[in-house]
Amino acid sequence: MLVVLTGIPGTGKTTVATKALEELVDEGVKYDLVTYGDIMFEIASNLGLVEGRDEMRKLESKEQRKVQRLAGNKISQIAEEKDILLDTHCTISTMKGFLPGFPEWVLRGLSPEVFVLVEADPAEIALRRSSDKSRQRDRDDEKEIREHQELNRSIAMSYSIFSGCTVKIIQNPQGKVDEAVAELKKVLRK
Repeated sequence: MLVVLTGIPGTGKTTVATKALEELVDEGVKYDLVTYGDIMFEIASNLGLVEGRDEMRKLESKEQRKVQRLAGNKISQIAEEKDILLDTHCTISTMKGFLPGFPEWVLRGLSPEVFVLVEADPAEIALRRSSDKSRQRDRDDEKEIREHQELNRSIAMSYSIFSGCTVKIIQNPQGKVDEAVAELKKVLRK
């Protein structure tokens, strides 16, 4: 089974995913956590297109699409053998606007069963981003963050139309990660 987990940077999706998967192992439920961006970065690096991960969103659209396609193919191969929780972004904010994380030709190849959106309050996201020194995060204001989350909801439903997957929205407010984890675990149990 392939479950896609998305959320804009700062929602805590990776934290929620990691904790949920750790807890599910105790129940005998096993997923491999695959990060689409890691696969894309590996491919882009091997092609000599980038040196750092945060450079990828600054690539020309043509190059981004090429890397997306190659990453999608690789992930599809992995998902044929294992249950995958795919940590990614629904949309990517680029210098020229938003790029879909899953163009139609990638989405059809992946064929996910569930699309999960992790969301948080825009003010909390802005604070989380400013506190994360490990990445070169965009410094969007609360209005831009809210718009990005709203766009992701619309895009996720569009993805559902093309793939037939369900869409689940999980809220991850500050201090309530255990509740978000519990919601994700419900989705991942078979």
